[in-house]
Amino acid sequence: MASLSDSRVEVRDGVKGAVLMVMVQIIYSGTNVLYKMVENRGISMTVVVAYRFLFSTCFIVPLALFFERESLKAINGTVLFQAFLCGLFGGSLLLNMFLYSLSFVSVSYATAIMNLVPLATYILAVSFRLERMNLGTAGGKAKIVGTLTGICGAMILTFSRGERIQIWTTHINLMKHHVAASHGTSITPTIWGCMLAFVACLSYSLWLIVQAKMTRRFAWHYSSTALMSIMGLFQSFIFAFCVERDWNQWKLAWDLKLLTAAYTGVISSGVAFSLVAWCVKKKGPVFVAIFNPLMLALTVLAGSLLLDETLYIGGIVGMVLIVSGLYMVLWGKSKEAINKASSENSTASLPSDDSIQIISQPNPTK
Repeated sequence: MASLSDSRVEVRDGVKGAVLMVMVQIIYSGTNVLYKMVENRGISMTVVVAYRFLFSTCFIVPLALFFERESLKAINGTVLFQAFLCGLFGGSLLLNMFLYSLSFVSVSYATAIMNLVPLATYILAVSFRLERMNLGTAGGKAKIVGTLTGICGAMILTFSRGERIQIWTTHINLMKHHVAASHGTSITPTIWGCMLAFVACLSYSLWLIVQAKMTRRFAWHYSSTALMSIMGLFQSFIFAFCVERDWNQWKLAWDLKLLTAAYTGVISSGVAFSLVAWCVKKKGPVFVAIFNPLMLALTVLAGSLLLDETLYIGGIVGMVLIVSGLYMVLWGKSKEAINKASSENSTASLPSDDSIQIISQPNPTK
């Protein structure tokens, strides 16, 4: 009965985690749309990242102090070091490297490399013994095939076009201004851009791994997000002060820069990071990483609705493959959970050695 109850809890957490991660990807797709609009207006992205963590810290720290005041007793040197790494890999380094890669390569190249996150996270998780391959089982094979299918779908969505299709038309284009991006045409800028994007990809994967390690020692989701935001705040402001000397870029007004900083800080960092921390705790880093290609599909849909971007057959095929790969991985994870619960139930139902000995003893009254 205990194993059956554990199986039900596992399934419930899996469904809840999937719903939460879809919400996270919706949040991130909105972030990408805002970043496109901000970059289109020539606003410094390093300053936006710095203000993002300022808003995130102001939002999540009071929540952590209100709901998880007891977590203060559990903070030690190890937790602070892990929070520093989370703020670095999941915050300042990740965002700045990805945004700087856009100065050398197109969004398509950078996004395609970022969609290697599930594969990189899977390799790191297996290396750190946070995930088992289980290639001899149907669930293990489904996870591998689903991960590769999602990556292939992301690549097709990014690079393949095909026929232009017109599913809907909203006649809405929030990109009213246009600043020409200076993407290099020689091979050297392309290599630099791909390297920066790969650093961002690896940084995201490392963040999920460190987050998984941190939640084992410090299982406070709001508090871990608060510590991460504080670390990211100091790191991003130091970096922004070093590279951005135009003080006009630091001015805030009631404009798109303030909206982007507030949304990405409160929603993309404060809310989404807390949801990611919970999912990493319950389902592991690979579970979180496999939803990453879904963000690309949602961003394409949002771009067609809000930025008047064109949809192509290749994009539709890529979206279908992304969703199919995601379903296969989720099926594989659920299959492994069921097999584990069945194995534990079978073990628990076996009679102990003592009971076997008592049954086998002859009756002394005969």
